[in-house]
Amino acid sequence: MYKHSHNYNEYSLNNAKNLRTEMTLFEQKLWYYLRAKRFYGLRFRRQVPIGNYIVDFICKDKNLIIELDGSGHLENEQTEHDAKRDKYLENLGFKILRIYNNDINDINAVLQHIKNNIL
Repeated sequence: MYKHSHNYNEYSLNNAKNLRTEMTLFEQKLWYYLRAKRFYGLRFRRQVPIGNYIVDFICKDKNLIIELDGSGHLENEQTEHDAKRDKYLENLGFKILRIYNNDINDINAVLQHIKNNIL
């Protein structure tokens, strides 16, 4: 389980706060199902800074990070950045689920995918 003290900086903290107020429609739809312990009683948080990164959704009890990716994540430069980021987070003990924005259109399948990876 992730037990490290937070090591984010003031910039990432402020950026995370801004991202919470400017969620995409895809993030809003998934957040509806994850918030307030609606998903199997698990506590999820959104736009959480960890180190120099901000993760979309995190369930610390299950060491799970959920990232919603748009088409920009398919570009080579972004793919390399994501791989470096994932390695950093995995070294902290997290499992990362990457879900494409378009997959949110079938929210039941997405929720089943998340369930399969945590329960």
